[in-house]
Amino acid sequence: MDSIRNKELEELDRRLIWHPFTQMKDYIKEVPLIVERGEGSYLVDIDGKRYLDGVSSLWVNLHGHRKKKIDDAIRNQLDQVAHSTLLGISNVPAIELAKELVEIAPAGLRKVFYSDNGSTAVEVAVKIAFQFWKQKGNGRSKHTFLSFINAYHGDTIGSVSLGGIDLFHETYGSLLFPVYRAPYPYCYRCPLARSYPSCGMECLNRVDEILSTHHQKIAGLVIEPMIQGAAGMITSPKGYVKGIRELTKKYNVLLIADEVATGFGRTGRMFACDHESISPDILCLAKGITGGYLPLAVTLTTEDIFNAFLGEYKEKKTFFHGHSYTGNPLACAAAVANLKVMKEEKVLEKLQAKIHFISEALKEYEKLGHVGDIRQLGMMVGIELVLDKATKEEYPFEDRIGTKVIGEARRNGLIIRPLGNVIVLIPPFSMSQDELNEMLSITYHSIEKVTEDG
Repeated sequence: MDSIRNKELEELDRRLIWHPFTQMKDYIKEVPLIVERGEGSYLVDIDGKRYLDGVSSLWVNLHGHRKKKIDDAIRNQLDQVAHSTLLGISNVPAIELAKELVEIAPAGLRKVFYSDNGSTAVEVAVKIAFQFWKQKGNGRSKHTFLSFINAYHGDTIGSVSLGGIDLFHETYGSLLFPVYRAPYPYCYRCPLARSYPSCGMECLNRVDEILSTHHQKIAGLVIEPMIQGAAGMITSPKGYVKGIRELTKKYNVLLIADEVATGFGRTGRMFACDHESISPDILCLAKGITGGYLPLAVTLTTEDIFNAFLGEYKEKKTFFHGHSYTGNPLACAAAVANLKVMKEEKVLEKLQAKIHFISEALKEYEKLGHVGDIRQLGMMVGIELVLDKATKEEYPFEDRIGTKVIGEARRNGLIIRPLGNVIVLIPPFSMSQDELNEMLSITYHSIEKVTEDG
């Protein structure tokens, strides 16, 4: 009977669901993997096969699936209220979470604006920055932004405007507002054709040039601090983000840090900004905020930014943005429980040994003939595959090399995702050393089989 039900589910999935970031013509030919339940670091499909979750269910799961403390927090909140609007009234979990967030956030971030996902957190930040200068500018409004080549900030029109990955964003060009765009320090494929550190961080000078010329127009500089996630785990050299912060202060431009992917310990620190001890003017958070349980996002700002929105009723300075599930009590209760787990179980402290273990294991990958570059920051890893190691020649997009590697990994009990020719590993913090070893071993042999054996 179960086999009949499973076949029906597979057929319905193919016929009804439009999966994101999936080449649909290929997908509908394959037998879909349909998850039925989760257990710690594993996902279990409808046939009972277990898979290590090597990307934390798209970078959101922190403590493994079915973490009792978060499960219990959600159940307890269900006994109170599942949802109540934050428009004009408030709720207990939203207040408790705001208190926790401002205590751990970089210095100066004291106001919490709730939304529901990373794209929206960035969209909110863009609108706040734009309106801030409009209301504070005494007639001179800063009306555009500076972002980076290879940036990814989400999939709403505002966040796509800030993006710089042609594969994701080029199609929508005519819908987008124009922004200035600077090179991000992609040291393995430096567009400036000089190697770090002898380049003297020339890419930082390019940002300086843009800001010095156009700062009167630029409301905010938007950056994924320390690592560009969707671009292929591109890490910035030491001192780069601190240099960016100094430039935004110099030219009186708001610094918007998009930590949707990096927040809550992914980089080995609570926030990526902590690596260089900087405080942005606006901080965007989502993904891991609830431990991977429910959609929730926040945009944190300074008191100075918030105060620009205070005025008499007739001035209409209100920030006109919100949605039905702003500050959802269930999601906020999960997020409070997540932060409690991180504190009580000393998660960040325990992560350091795992980060070191991954780093040491990744050295073996250098032996593989088609691994061009290995990038790691904390628990975030990108393994760039190349057709020719000596010349760094890329695999053609149509070769689907990343897709073939993750297919091989899946056959061996591991779920991972590619970003083009980059294989991404972002395991939950809860993975044991044995599980991390299994993840790394399967990934290694999957790359070897697909690239070396053809």
